[in-house]
Amino acid sequence: MVGNAHLDPVWLWPWQEGYAEARATFASAIARMEEYPDFVFTCDQVVLLSWVEESDPALFAAIQARAAEGRWVNAGGWWVEPDGNLGMGESFVRQGLLGQRYLVSRFGRPATVGMNVDPFGHHAMLPQILRGQGLDSYLFLRPGPHEGDLEPTLFWWESPDGSRVLAYRIPHEYGSPPGPVDGQLEKALASMDRGLGDGMVFYGVGNHGGGPTRANLDSVHRFDRMGSFGRLRMASPREYLDAALARPGLADRLVVRRDDLQHHAPGCYSAHSGVKAWQRRAQHAVLAAERWAAVVAVRDGLPYPRADLERAWQQVLFNQFHDVLPGSAIETAYDDARDQLGEATAIAKRLVVRAHNVLARQVDVPFVAGSQPVLVFNPHPWAVSTDVVMTYAAQPSGVRVVDEADRAVVSQPTASTSVTADLTRGAVVFRADVPALGHRLYRLLPGFPAPDRPAWSAGPPQPLRVEAAGRPGGPLAPGGAVLENDHVRIELDPATGWLCSYRDRVTGVDVLAGVDGRTHTQVCADPTDTWGHRVVSYAWPGETMELRRVVVRETGPLRARVRVERGWGASTLVEELVLDHDSPVLRVDVTLDWREPAHLLKLRFPTVLSDPRATFEIPFGHLERPVDGAEEPAQAWVDVTGTVDGRPAGLTLVTTDKHGYDVSPGEQPSIGVTAVRSPVYAWHDPQLLDPDGFHAYQDQGVQRFRYELVPHAGDHRVAAPTRRAAVLATGVRAMVESSHPGSLPPVVSWVDDGGGAVLVTAVKGSEDPAERGGGADLVVRAVETTGRPARARILLGLLDRVLEEDFGPHQIRTFRVPADPAARVQEVDLVEWPVDGS
Repeated sequence: MVGNAHLDPVWLWPWQEGYAEARATFASAIARMEEYPDFVFTCDQVVLLSWVEESDPALFAAIQARAAEGRWVNAGGWWVEPDGNLGMGESFVRQGLLGQRYLVSRFGRPATVGMNVDPFGHHAMLPQILRGQGLDSYLFLRPGPHEGDLEPTLFWWESPDGSRVLAYRIPHEYGSPPGPVDGQLEKALASMDRGLGDGMVFYGVGNHGGGPTRANLDSVHRFDRMGSFGRLRMASPREYLDAALARPGLADRLVVRRDDLQHHAPGCYSAHSGVKAWQRRAQHAVLAAERWAAVVAVRDGLPYPRADLERAWQQVLFNQFHDVLPGSAIETAYDDARDQLGEATAIAKRLVVRAHNVLARQVDVPFVAGSQPVLVFNPHPWAVSTDVVMTYAAQPSGVRVVDEADRAVVSQPTASTSVTADLTRGAVVFRADVPALGHRLYRLLPGFPAPDRPAWSAGPPQPLRVEAAGRPGGPLAPGGAVLENDHVRIELDPATGWLCSYRDRVTGVDVLAGVDGRTHTQVCADPTDTWGHRVVSYAWPGETMELRRVVVRETGPLRARVRVERGWGASTLVEELVLDHDSPVLRVDVTLDWREPAHLLKLRFPTVLSDPRATFEIPFGHLERPVDGAEEPAQAWVDVTGTVDGRPAGLTLVTTDKHGYDVSPGEQPSIGVTAVRSPVYAWHDPQLLDPDGFHAYQDQGVQRFRYELVPHAGDHRVAAPTRRAAVLATGVRAMVESSHPGSLPPVVSWVDDGGGAVLVTAVKGSEDPAERGGGADLVVRAVETTGRPARARILLGLLDRVLEEDFGPHQIRTFRVPADPAARVQEVDLVEWPVDGS
């Protein structure tokens, strides 16, 4: 009998109410311990402990005393119980980094049992993450046996790298009503694996907290004496799991699960687009801030801002709670989420700007008359080639761009973000090739580029002319239906405004030849609740949004941009298709103004692939899933691979901020992304909506996101979609700089993972001060991304070192690199403790 008090700090109430309830719940648990000497209480969300510590020190001291006795048990080891699919891989690491370090600092020991009972699914890389945080087991509730193919109560759960934890599916529920526990026991016994001989039954008033009541505890004693349900003993999860593994032969008999744990509420992956966008922005922002703060701490001796970054991560992690990030809380909860994630982003931006200015003042920027120096900073630990937009003033003849060696850079005019009477205010877009986690110097010079460039539209946007096809190998066709460069030829269907051909000019393979563009937009009524309970698929037939206008906005030597406008009801969808001169990838910038209650919009990407296979990105990895139209969670990309006329081919969809996808079979297998759902806030089936009531609907208004279409010859790994997704979500930062002497060259890289199979996901200062000088050692974390063994060569220009290490398939490894060049590099776990236990 595991006594606990599941407390949603936010759900049908604001976090402020959850804050107060944590104190009341924990006080009740301590009081019950005074009354019942055998009562054991299990706590699993570290944020609740932190709230009580700061608001009621006396109560916190009592908790510490009971923990020392072994009657207050800290499990979970994470800051909150987060959604198990939506956070980035680094976010799951930070849940344990903050949580376990807090427990050690206040209680002298970390948790050893993972406990995330209420989320709606759990991604397949979690066993490796849990083991890297010192957690050898995992307790969860959903999905139940009726929601998937998972029947055992106790089993081994193994991630793709081979890491394994002992998993326990909680039978029936994690909490109980306040009265006798017989109903809880009966239902739990009916749904657990009786062959185990015993099991854990969780009891205690939950959701809004409360915990075990006197009636709960008295009934446990009464039913134990009566023998109604066998022997009942109050205990901790650790006691049960250790006893189970000690049973001869049991460990070898347990089923091994090598997959994710899904599905419970698929609608959560598309509910409330806003919080998902705020989350992604904040996660990327704080990761970038860590990198730049580490650079100037190690290189320039600035104090590493641990307190600022910890505060930012606390806000990010708190809002990954399983009723905030999935969109299932009340409407006002998202006002707080927006503010808290905004605080995290603001902290990160301030740290980045400080670091960039510390570095910029040291760059040697010679004076060149009439020029404007621009430093472009790349936050990614691999080299990036990307388009940069800069506005400028006082240049009526426009500008051209050169690099640090005065070489011409491909550029063209673009639309300015300002609309003023100053006709000299303009904007230019240019190609920046920036080294890994480093900078490069560019200059804006007066006058347009040389006249041998292809012409661009000098006046207002022109209507698309479907008959102007452009010539093979030539420039992008101004005003035509064809976007073409040396890599691909893309045709737009004038009737639908969507692609009807996407031909690789090298192989001749066309993954979209003749597809039905009418299916690109599918609008349909959505009668499902906020969670999407009992939903298997949102790949429903729908109405096509009306095509209203197609306009060429830009053509030139760098890129072409075509604007496609659609409408349905009171809503509008604008997709701006951008093809660069040197890339086979089509980028689409989306502005959606949604005004449809209880409806959803699917963006669908049909193909002509035969024998399709579907791959979905998950945190730190990817997973193949059936091509069956089911709504599935994913991080930022989904791939469908098959053949066209017998030749291997595929299409990868890379997105920002969207997480609900399907890959559907048929004559034209397609990827679908749920762009928007608009259910009533916090509506939980089977409660029926009052048809005469007044309800607030989600996602009413404007949202913006991006996606890319990446065709390939049958192996999505060649296109490095995880890296593409990171750059799409977080671009380089360009800053106007002055001229001055300096010791830094105009092109610098501080950390470079080489852009291969092993991807560096974190560059940060160490959580523990450096042994010498009290500053920060460098912590570098990387993951193998292809599912194959690989050797990494990570250049640490910041410390004049090179890391050369072998990685197994999907393996995550973390290294502490001392600032002292004489000290050895040490491998650490995900909590930054030495892997050898020292």
